[in-house]
Amino acid sequence: MRATLRWAHSDLRTHRGEALFLVLATAGIVVSLLLASALFGYATNPWQRVFAQANGAHVWIHTGATADAGRLARLEGTEAVAGPYPTESVTVAARGSRAFVELRGTPGQLPVGRPLVTSGRWLDPATPNGVVLESALASTLLTEPGDTLTLPGTTRTLTVLGVADSAEPRYRPGEGPGLVWALPSAVRAPDGQVTGLRLTNPEDTDYAVQRAVTALGAGAIGEVSTWQQARADAQGGNRLLGQVLGLFGLGALVAAGLAVHGAIGTRIRGHLRDISVLKAIGFTPGQVVRVFLLQHLAYALLGAVAAAALTQALGSRTPGRLGDAVAVWQGLPGHSVTLVAVPVGAVLFIGATTGLAAWRAGRVPPVPVPRPAAPPGAGMSGLARRALGVRVPPALVLGWHKAFTRRSRSLAAVGRLTLPLLLIVVAMSAWTTLDRFHSRPEQIGLPAALTVRPDTALGDGEARALLERDPQVTAAHPGVEVAALVPGQTGTIALRGLGTRDVPYPYAVAEGRPARGPDEAVAGQGLLDLLEVRVGDWVRMTVGDQPQILHIVGRSIEPENAGRVISTSLDTLRANDPRLTPTLFQVRLAPGTDRHEVADRLAAAGRGHLDVHAVTNPADGLSPLRGVVVGLIAVLALIGLIELLTAIGGTVREGERDLLALKAIGLSPRQITAVTVTATGCTALAAALLGTAFGVPLARWLIDLQGRSSGVGAGIAQVPSPAFLLLFGTAAVLGAAGLAALPAARAARRRLADTLNSVA
Repeated sequence: MRATLRWAHSDLRTHRGEALFLVLATAGIVVSLLLASALFGYATNPWQRVFAQANGAHVWIHTGATADAGRLARLEGTEAVAGPYPTESVTVAARGSRAFVELRGTPGQLPVGRPLVTSGRWLDPATPNGVVLESALASTLLTEPGDTLTLPGTTRTLTVLGVADSAEPRYRPGEGPGLVWALPSAVRAPDGQVTGLRLTNPEDTDYAVQRAVTALGAGAIGEVSTWQQARADAQGGNRLLGQVLGLFGLGALVAAGLAVHGAIGTRIRGHLRDISVLKAIGFTPGQVVRVFLLQHLAYALLGAVAAAALTQALGSRTPGRLGDAVAVWQGLPGHSVTLVAVPVGAVLFIGATTGLAAWRAGRVPPVPVPRPAAPPGAGMSGLARRALGVRVPPALVLGWHKAFTRRSRSLAAVGRLTLPLLLIVVAMSAWTTLDRFHSRPEQIGLPAALTVRPDTALGDGEARALLERDPQVTAAHPGVEVAALVPGQTGTIALRGLGTRDVPYPYAVAEGRPARGPDEAVAGQGLLDLLEVRVGDWVRMTVGDQPQILHIVGRSIEPENAGRVISTSLDTLRANDPRLTPTLFQVRLAPGTDRHEVADRLAAAGRGHLDVHAVTNPADGLSPLRGVVVGLIAVLALIGLIELLTAIGGTVREGERDLLALKAIGLSPRQITAVTVTATGCTALAAALLGTAFGVPLARWLIDLQGRSSGVGAGIAQVPSPAFLLLFGTAAVLGAAGLAALPAARAARRRLADTLNSVA
C-alpha cells in the first residue's frame, strides 16, 4: 500500500494540470446534473404543493348564467364540488395598468379549490367591496393589500384585501382573464358561472367533461380548464431548462468518461517501462490496475463532492430562477437522496470507464517488449508521396501522416474530441434559437407587438382608426378569440379569428400554406396532437351552440396555449356566426420601435377606453438559459481541453522514437515541431468538421423535438451562421495547434542521448 501511495503521489506531482482539469470537469458535470434535478423538481412540485393544500379541483367548467350547473354535482365519479359561483367579466385598473379579469363570487369558506393567501387576508363580509387577487395578476397590476382597483367607465371601486396563489392557470396579459375572488354581492352583473369538480380518479378528466357536456348540453358550456393544463402552464420554461441541463450534463458526463479513458490509455502507452518496473519489483496486475483506478476515482470523487457542496451552499443564492429552483428543491423530500445519488452515479460512471483503460495496464508484461523502429515515411499513402513530390513542406505531409497512420487510435482520438465539440455546437444552436425569439418574433408566431382590447364605448372602426393614427403602428388587425369545445367534447381550445381576407394576419406557417379562402384555417401543433389530425383534414368544433367547421390547410407556430389554437380570418368566423364581433386588435409596429413606449402612448390616447398589453414572448422566461448555455460551453470546452492535452502528450511521446530518423533526414527542430503541431491540428480539424456536420442536424432535431412536445411545433430551430461555425472550427484548430507548439518544441530540442534513453 505504501508503494502504491508513493507512486500515486509521484504521478500527481508530474501531472498536476491534468489532475486539476479532471477535478474541474467532474465538478462542472455534477453541478449541471444537480441543477437539472433542481429545475425538474421546481417545475412540478410548487404547483403540486399548491394543488394539494388548496384541495384543488381537477376540472373547472364555465357555463352560461342560466345553465343548471347544479346538475354537475350529481355526475358519476365526482368526489366534491366547488360552486357554482357567479362570474362577471370586467376590466380593472390600478397604478396606470389595466387587466381584463373574471370577478368570481365566492363565499367565505371554500371546501374545494380554496386559494392560498400569501399576503393580506381572505374575503370579509365587513368589507363588501373587498377582493383577493391571483398572485400573477397582482404582480402585473403592481398592487398589494390596501390598494384600490377602479373599473374604467363606471364609478365602481374594489379594495384589495389579499393576494393568493391558485392551482388554476396563472394570468398572462393578453392571453385570458385574470382571476379575482369577491363576495357574491360584489358581482353585480353576472354573465356566467363556474363550477369546479374534484374527481375520484383524476385520470378520468376527459370522461368527466364528456358527461358534463351531455348533462348540460354543448351550448351551455363556454370553457373548460383541467388540472393537466394548469400543471403544464405552471411548469413553463422550468422543465425546458431542466431538460437542457440534464441533456448536456449527461452528454458531458459521457464525454468526460471517454476523455478519462483516453487519458489513461495514452499514459499507459507512455509509461510502459515504468509499469514494467512496477511489476518487476513485485506489483501484481491487480495492484497496477488499482493504482490507476483509485487515483482517478479520487479525482472524480473530489470534483463530485466539491460540486455537491457548492450547489448545497451557494445554489440558492444564484440570482434569478436558478436560485429560486434550488431553494425550493432543497425543501423537497427527495432532495437529500438526489444530492447523494447524482455525484455517486457520476463517480461510478467515470470509475467504469477508468477501469476499462486501467485493465490494459495490468496486462503489460514485466519485461518491456522493444518497439520496432520505423522510418517516418513508412506506410505512406500514394497521396502523401505525391504531395512530397510537388514540394509540399515535408513537415505538413509527415504531420498529416502521423495523425492518421494508426487508424484505430486516430479514430478514437478524433471521436473523443468530436463529442464535446458536437455538444458545443448544439449549445450554440440553443443560444441562437433563443436570440431568434427576441430579434425576429414574427418568425416564431409573434408578429404583433401589442394586444389592444377596446371597451364597449368605442366602436370597431373608431378603435381601429385611433390605433392606426399612431405613426409607429404599421397595422392593427381586428380579431376575436373564443373558447371552443373540441370534437368528443373533452376540453376546450382557443378558436381565433384575426385579420381579414383583404389584410390577412401574417401567421408563421411551418407546414402547408396560409389560410386564404373561406373556412380555411391554420392550427398549432398542440391542437393537431390533441385532435389526432393533420394538415388537410376538416375539423368540427362548437362555440356555445354554434358549430364551426374548418379546413386545416397549414400548421402554424403557436407559442401560446400550448399550441392548442386554431386560427382563421375574422371574415370566416363572422360568416359562420354573424353574432361575433371584434373584441381585440393585434397591433404590429415598425422595426426597432419601443413597444412599451407605444403602449403608453396608445393608452393615453384611448383615455381609459383601451386595454393595452405587450405580447408576451416565451423567450422572456428563458433568460436564465443564456447563463446555463455559457456554463455548459465552459464545461465542454474544459473536457475538450483535457482530450487535446491527452492527444498532444500521446503525439509527443510517439514522436520520440522518430526524432532520430527525422533529424537524420535533415529536418530542423522547427520542422520537427511543425510535424507534431500539424498532427494535432489535423486531429482537431477532423473533430471540428465531424462535430459541426453532426451537431447542426442534431441541434435542429432536438430543438424541434422540444418544440413539438411543448405544442409550439417544429420549425423554431435556428443554428449558427456558416461564418460563425467556420470561425468556431478555425478557433478549435488554431487553439489545438497553439497548445501543441510548446511541448512539441521542447521535445524537438531534446539531446540525442535523452532520445536514445527514452527509446531504449
